[in-house]
Amino acid sequence: MASVPSLASSVNQRVADALASALPEAGGADPLLRRSDRADFQANGILALAKKAKANPRELATTVVGGIPAGGDGDLIKEIEVSGPGFLNITVTDRAIIETLAARAADARLGVPVSQTAGTTVIDYAQPNVAKEMHVGHLRSAVIGAAMVEILEFTGETVIRRHHIGDWGTQFGMLIQYLIEHPHELDHGPREEVSGEEAMSNLNRLYKASRVLFDSDEEFKTRARARVVNLQAGEPETLALWQRFVDESKIYFYSVFNKLDMDIQDPDVVGESGYNDMLVETCRLLEESGVAVRSNGALCVFFEDVKGPDGNPTPLIVQKSDGGFGYAATDLSAIRDRVGNLKASTLLYVVDARQSLHFKMVFETARRAGWLNEDTKAVQLAFGTVLGKDGKPFKTREGETVRLVDLLDEAVDRATAVVREKAEKIGLSEAEIVENGRYVGIGAVKYADLSTSAARDYKFDLDQMVSLNGDTSVYLQYAYARIRSILRKAGDRSPLAHPELELAPAERALGLHLDTFGELIEEAASDYAPHKLAAYLYQLSSLFTTFYDQCPVIKPEPELAVGENRLFLADLTARTLTKGMSLLGIRTPERL
Repeated sequence: MASVPSLASSVNQRVADALASALPEAGGADPLLRRSDRADFQANGILALAKKAKANPRELATTVVGGIPAGGDGDLIKEIEVSGPGFLNITVTDRAIIETLAARAADARLGVPVSQTAGTTVIDYAQPNVAKEMHVGHLRSAVIGAAMVEILEFTGETVIRRHHIGDWGTQFGMLIQYLIEHPHELDHGPREEVSGEEAMSNLNRLYKASRVLFDSDEEFKTRARARVVNLQAGEPETLALWQRFVDESKIYFYSVFNKLDMDIQDPDVVGESGYNDMLVETCRLLEESGVAVRSNGALCVFFEDVKGPDGNPTPLIVQKSDGGFGYAATDLSAIRDRVGNLKASTLLYVVDARQSLHFKMVFETARRAGWLNEDTKAVQLAFGTVLGKDGKPFKTREGETVRLVDLLDEAVDRATAVVREKAEKIGLSEAEIVENGRYVGIGAVKYADLSTSAARDYKFDLDQMVSLNGDTSVYLQYAYARIRSILRKAGDRSPLAHPELELAPAERALGLHLDTFGELIEEAASDYAPHKLAAYLYQLSSLFTTFYDQCPVIKPEPELAVGENRLFLADLTARTLTKGMSLLGIRTPERL
């Protein structure tokens, strides 16, 4: 497992060394290298350094160039020129491109380094509510969170998944009381034989029936409220019935996550109830340290910059005046647990942007209490809303929230139709059509989400998502399948790197992009930005398409070395595509 330095980092080092010898006081200065349309790279850092040293920037740039070996066949740099007021335009040799890519290809991780500063991140994502159906609003937290888990783990981070499900609160009094009075409402055969749909319809029916009773029968309402007290006191019969609701809901959750091709394990599901034993102590610690104060009987934390419409400070209420605990108490207890017990260095919350103020106040409270500090940070990866084609929040024609299951089923149906159209031509069996339809449909939904910056709203448009053209997951999946087909057709010719060859412009462009995969992964991980990986993969597919159009790989058959080198570029593109897509949680079928 060898980390391969990118061409950019190698060039950067050469320029930095030459800069240090030309201007010793600038030792360790950054040459500010970036990709350029005038050459392969441009270094812009000399201008600022010359200004600081009161030197002429063009003269300094010329001295720097004199200290960099360039132009020889074995060199990294082919040519380097001073441009404008002191920029350096740098072109690397074709040999350096292919040798670097060959080193990447020889490594199982494609040369992507493991982070030297890896720590432990707890990711809080995919947080459905017990006894409630998952809707389109639950999609983004699940999809973005799962992608961040994969990306961070690939960089060497230890990742602990947490699904903070809504499994506590006053509504359970109503549900449990109804179940006590109608004891067979949740009865069914063995858990393995119950479908998620069946479990949800049982819960839905029970929820609606208990709500009708709660709203119309004062005596039932009184019994239901007394049941909440029993639940909070941990009375065994009440807790056992509560657990039945949680278990039934899990059958349903897991079936939805399974549809989403997401792996969720029981130990990762730690709901609101998981922190009940800590709530009293959390409040005591906050009150004793003076971080929280009593105000009208409630335990509150105040902030200078958070005021209500009346101009008065709006506090974070940790404990209500009636002694009940709100979300803040649970969230703060979860922070204590994740930092103290799980030893997290980063807490990442994949939560709707509409909860940003709540989390800002919770994180600030935890900082004041000393639970978050220099060594431990909390970050909200806030995401926007899923909109319909009309640009308004996504609803059904009846104005109801769209069920997540319906959405996923429709995506798979549409995708299967797209796959079926081409299936006969490549001889796919019915089983392959069904499997690929699932991978393409679920991939389309995930990619549409992940290719948009999380903070932005995005339009849910299935026609666009399963389109073979444009920035869609199907376009990337087809690019991968197409390369696999090319490699199969190559017969006895093998992908083989030939550093001695001169590269065509499309080969160079593809090669230079392939080389930036490691740096891109690092950026997507540190910025919590899976959309950057999606953009990279789309560009990779586009560059491959141009390369394939301009550089014959199979027909007309190029001379042996050229053909092998092109197969090598194709093979590395396929490996990079499938690795990148898997980090986004999207599968790449071998034949499409």
